[in-house]
Order: sequence, then C-alpha cells, then structure tokens
Amino acid sequence: MNEGTPESVTITRCWTAANASPLMLEYHDREWGVPLHGDQPLFAKLVLDGFQAGLSWSIILNKRARFLEVFEGFDPERMARYDRRRIARIQEKGGSFGAFLWRFVGGVPKHNARRSLRQLPARTKESDRMSEALIERGFRFVGPTICYAFMQAVGMVNDHLVTCFRHGDLQRLPAGQVGSTG
Repeated sequence: MNEGTPESVTITRCWTAANASPLMLEYHDREWGVPLHGDQPLFAKLVLDGFQAGLSWSIILNKRARFLEVFEGFDPERMARYDRRRIARIQEKGGSFGAFLWRFVGGVPKHNARRSLRQLPARTKESDRMSEALIERGFRFVGPTICYAFMQAVGMVNDHLVTCFRHGDLQRLPAGQVGSTG
C-alpha cells in the first residue's frame, strides 16, 4: 500500500452474519463473553436469556432497554416480592448471587478453543448443574441450554471461536475483570 492510504481492516467474528445490525455487532464485539460480575447484572442477563429462548437474541437485544424499564432494572427483590427472611435464606445457601453462579466454573472463565460453530455444545455438565441448582432455589425456565447460553454471554466460558478477534482479547483479561452491566 502507498503511504497515506488507509489500510482495509478485516475483522473476523465468530457468529455475526454479514447483514448483522450494528447493535448485534456491538454486542458481539463488546459484551458477549466478557466476564460479568455483580448480583443484579447477572440476574438481569439470566432473565433476558430466559426470554430469548425460541427467539433470536437480536429481538431481545433490541428490547433490552424496555425490559430494564418494565422490570424495574431487574431488581430481584422487587421482582420476586420475597420477604426479607426468604431473601436471607437464599443468600445463606449460596452467598451472593454472583458468587453462587460463578462457582459452576470455579470462579474464573473457562477458555475453550473451538474452531467452528458446529463444535459449540448446547449444554455442558456445568450448565446442567447450574440449571438444577437454580431450579432447587425456585427459578423457572432455566434449563441447561439456557444456562449454557447465559454462561457464554457473561463470560463464564469463552466460546468465541479461536479465529475470532475477541477470543484472544478475552483470554488476556485479568481473572476478576468486570464486564459491561448492560
């Protein structure tokens, strides 16, 4: 190339289509797979993943702001209308919600090295255990497939393909790196 001529930069992504919306590209590039911590952001993401079942994530992503508004920011205390004793009892069993969820991957992201989308499982033994534990605690619509999609989205597992520019970026994050709370 000649000096002063802008170079064409090709970004390789693992699952976004050529006709993906800017919102989906932004989600892939900045949120999906980034380790997320905090009780409320994790609760919100789990609820959104439940809504996504059977729909495209693009639909949910486009409606996320409205979900946050309607569900009072996904405040689990308001949503569940539990009394203080029930909330305390749940927290006694698992500590904070975030710590409870992250224990299924040993507290740190699991980095996979998948080369094609066909290698992505729908569920794992970890998502099976998470699903069972959530159901034991009164959650509904949290099957192993939803739990695995959630684990991917919040960075408990790095399932960006090794050819995707985000795979290596996420491997280099410090173990406790907090991601977006969107």
